[in-house]
Amino acid sequence: MPQKYHLETFGCQMNERDTEILAGMLEELGYQPTENERDADIIILNTCCVRETAENKVWGRIGELTHTKSRNPEVILGICGCMTQQVEVAEKIRQKAPHMDLIFGTHNIHQLPDLIQRVKTSKKAVLEVWEREGEIVENLPTRREDGLKAFITIMYGCNNFCTYCIVPYVRGRERSRLIPDIKAEITQLAREGYKEITLLGQNVNSYGKDLEPRVEFADLLWELNKIGDIYRLRFTSSHPKDLSDRLIEAMAGAEKVCEHIHLPVQAGSNRVLKAMNRNYTREHYLELIHKLREAVPQIAITTDLIVGFPGETDQDFRDTMDLLERVRYDAAYTFVYNKRSGTPAADLADQVPDEVKKARIQELITLQNSISLAKNREEIGQRVEVLVEGPSKTNESKLTGRTRSNKVVVFTGNPDLKGKLATVSIDDAKTWHLEGKLI
Repeated sequence: MPQKYHLETFGCQMNERDTEILAGMLEELGYQPTENERDADIIILNTCCVRETAENKVWGRIGELTHTKSRNPEVILGICGCMTQQVEVAEKIRQKAPHMDLIFGTHNIHQLPDLIQRVKTSKKAVLEVWEREGEIVENLPTRREDGLKAFITIMYGCNNFCTYCIVPYVRGRERSRLIPDIKAEITQLAREGYKEITLLGQNVNSYGKDLEPRVEFADLLWELNKIGDIYRLRFTSSHPKDLSDRLIEAMAGAEKVCEHIHLPVQAGSNRVLKAMNRNYTREHYLELIHKLREAVPQIAITTDLIVGFPGETDQDFRDTMDLLERVRYDAAYTFVYNKRSGTPAADLADQVPDEVKKARIQELITLQNSISLAKNREEIGQRVEVLVEGPSKTNESKLTGRTRSNKVVVFTGNPDLKGKLATVSIDDAKTWHLEGKLI
């Protein structure tokens, strides 16, 4: 009987992309996927440490796997990702969870086949975490679940060191892939029938700054725009300080680049932005929003917001609420600040009380939801292009897909439309999706 693997992913799209590579390597070794961990010969947790809730979930799963090991002593239990890239955390896992056979980090996932062999040969736990990033390893095998949309990592790491963020410490410094390597990967995906590509990086706007000769993210977009059979190009995430006029021009002129940008602002107060080390002001951010909407009138803008950063006053919070009213985001991912060990903000004085943070986040969410609904209602009566993804998860009698502005649309249609572009007339709007009729 072939051996089976079970992977669990916590965190962002970068983690999801890493999991696709882990799956590809395991299948090259002859393993087959299984959703049932009881059937698995190897189980790997791909972890996140950006949010405390994600890390707590991982510790819970580590505890649950004790029973898995007791039931099947031969199963290999592994853990990797951002959480284990913190050397002190990896060592803590080794000491407190001796049932975990394999511990590795973000910089050396390409070593997985060798690490598995070491576990099998030595019959001992293996801890292998590189403290520094190495060279980018190209052409790693990949197993993707979706045959329509694909994530492509264009760069690794982050140089920004926002005071609340652990990412630069666990993902390393910025390293850009070469344009020919990215283009070759996407060209192959186009041959396989993929229609939508999302370019990934902690800060895609700084793509190419480390290359010689130096290139810009806009150059990459123009080059990828030439690839046939790809309908849409998306990217995430963007840092406001690196959003150039050339990039805005590419968004306006490259027909495959979608009319959507995720532009995290984090706070609306200049004082808080400075404390966060975001390296832009409220005024500069609002100027960028104006430029984007001037160049791409139909653009949808989404963002990230943190409430309760250390020292945030009532006036600082009012500045953030005012920014929401001015920008009128299509959607926002909202977070309550929590300490991340190893970040400068964790040691700041004047931490905001939990009850204040909870009240502020609820007020912010209420305002943003009302704006999101109003923005969606503006779509009623419009005809939109939808890339059909298949049956709706909430109503299998209907289809679902996304507009170029990344809004979910639910409508009635033939399942054979999956993977195709359809025109839908919008006749209703909810906070999180649009509803319409196929034309």
